[in-house]
Amino acid sequence: MVDLLSLQKHFILQHLKEGDVAVDFTMGNGNDTLFLSRTVGEKGKVFAFDIQESALASTKARLQEEGAPENYTLICASHHRVKEFVNEPIKAGMFNLGYLPGSNKKQVTTMRETTLPAVKAAVELLSMDGVLMIAVYPGHEEGKKEGEMLFEYFKDFDRRHICVSCFRIVNSPTSPFFYLVEKR
Repeated sequence: MVDLLSLQKHFILQHLKEGDVAVDFTMGNGNDTLFLSRTVGEKGKVFAFDIQESALASTKARLQEEGAPENYTLICASHHRVKEFVNEPIKAGMFNLGYLPGSNKKQVTTMRETTLPAVKAAVELLSMDGVLMIAVYPGHEEGKKEGEMLFEYFKDFDRRHICVSCFRIVNSPTSPFFYLVEKR
């Protein structure tokens, strides 16, 4: 079976190199932050966002335990505020919509009201040959609506400038899926 996480990283690595700037728009427990930090290396930069202090604490601990380069800035703010903190083009951005993995606060999820402005800002910040990876979790109502909202937003993009692909398991409608956004 297809491993969606490996596939996401494969696509990111086609664009993101050492010295680049990347954003983890939903840091959670820091898995994507760690991946981005290692990929851009000592000369790169990673900005990571989450609204929960517990996410920042677990991410910071994970990065330190794993010996990640000190190229990251952890920000306790909603991802839709990205332009307040990031003032340069980004080569890659990752979103894992939904709730904090392992948390008992499943009512605290990403919301359409902030997700769409965050994705729009990410597209605006994306440099040429940049990539965004947006994982959607339709197993809960808000996740399903976020996925539908993003489809409506992306469907009219001119593919000659920004190509948007969707990767999902067709015979498992509540399984996570992702959008791949590539700027040419």
